[in-house]
Amino acid sequence: MKTKHYIPMLGLLLSLSAHGQEAWTLDRCIAYTREHATEVRRQRLEQEQKRADYRTSLLDFLPSVSAEVNGQYSWGRNIDPETNTYNNVTTFNNYYALGASMTLFDGGATWNAFRQARLDRASAQSAIDKASDDKAMSVMEKYVDAVYTRRTIALTEEKLRDSKALLVKTQRMFDLGEKSRPDVVQVESQVAEDEYNLLHQRNLADKAMADLKTAMNYPTGDTLMVAGLPVDVAAAAMLPANRKACDSLMQSGYFLADRPAVAVAEAAAERARLAWKIQRAALLPKLTLSGGVATNYYKNLTAGGQVEGFGSQFRNNMGEYIYMTLSIPIFNASSWNKVRRAKTDWQEAQLDVADARRKQHDDALQAVLDYQGYAREVEQLQRKVASDSLAHHLSYRKYEEGMLSVFDLHTASQTLLQSRLLLLQSEMMLALKQRLVNYYVNGKL
Repeated sequence: MKTKHYIPMLGLLLSLSAHGQEAWTLDRCIAYTREHATEVRRQRLEQEQKRADYRTSLLDFLPSVSAEVNGQYSWGRNIDPETNTYNNVTTFNNYYALGASMTLFDGGATWNAFRQARLDRASAQSAIDKASDDKAMSVMEKYVDAVYTRRTIALTEEKLRDSKALLVKTQRMFDLGEKSRPDVVQVESQVAEDEYNLLHQRNLADKAMADLKTAMNYPTGDTLMVAGLPVDVAAAAMLPANRKACDSLMQSGYFLADRPAVAVAEAAAERARLAWKIQRAALLPKLTLSGGVATNYYKNLTAGGQVEGFGSQFRNNMGEYIYMTLSIPIFNASSWNKVRRAKTDWQEAQLDVADARRKQHDDALQAVLDYQGYAREVEQLQRKVASDSLAHHLSYRKYEEGMLSVFDLHTASQTLLQSRLLLLQSEMMLALKQRLVNYYVNGKL
């Protein structure tokens, strides 16, 4: 048996196809997620609502207009409007009014509410971008898991094929008297172990694919195949190799200043500040200008005689009015508490902005450090896989010559498999961290 040397590909780690179906790249999965994720769609609906709220806030500057119509039927002892004396009368009365009211001063509450609505409309896209990026990062991690588990199946299948070939070889050598029965049994046990590992890896791959579909909001009953991940080890070496150098990059503006998470936090802080101003306005006087027209119709149902017609009374009783109202709050404990609560919320929102900026800095820095670390691990593991592959080849030769036991050969095989798996894992993590670094540098996942 000739042992195959495993040489990992860093350009394209995996390419799968089933019945002619095109494998999905990470970019395609992310694009699908941005379009179909429930969180993103919910934020788009919120954006439409905030646009409507903004239009409504513009209308708050216009006077409020109201109309009033009432009818009254009364009987018993009452004042007769015609004689202005108390009598037992039955009357019918109609009242009509059309009025308008405009706030001239309310401490800036209406203006700041408008600013809030305008801010919400402008920041809605940041909320969409944040939800989209959060889901994209989640999908990216699930995608890497799916690619990794599918690739481990290929490695495990290769290991099983080698074990089965070894079993055939050992059985033939046993028939020739070159190997003992325990040697055959040990290889059979190795084959059984490899079959179990293959089954286990397939289960893990199925779970990883199900998790990816869930994160993408992809139909669970539809088939989804994943392609590989391009990585560039050489590019990682060009980044600074220590924390001080990475901090220098951050301070120099090499990384973009604001990601959607920071923009959302800043918008929330500004909104809290405006909310504090709105609550504070409740402690200030309020001046309102009102005006309108009113008329009425009256009929005495008890007295006989000619009654002036509805149209004549409607015209003759019509009058106009205008007045101003100044409302001065003296004491309201609830209003004072709301002002204090709003100010505290504003201060907490400012702390959230600082936390968001700090988290962005730390996440970007950690992505760079991880990227460099995995690049070095890949280089080291490549050498280890090459050495373990050679060792396994030599161990097999010794086994054929009767100079090595089945157990020692199995150990060499397992060592080679573990090295390949570790290399694959490091390559996957390197590709993941590379995308994260690009996100903090270019703003794109």
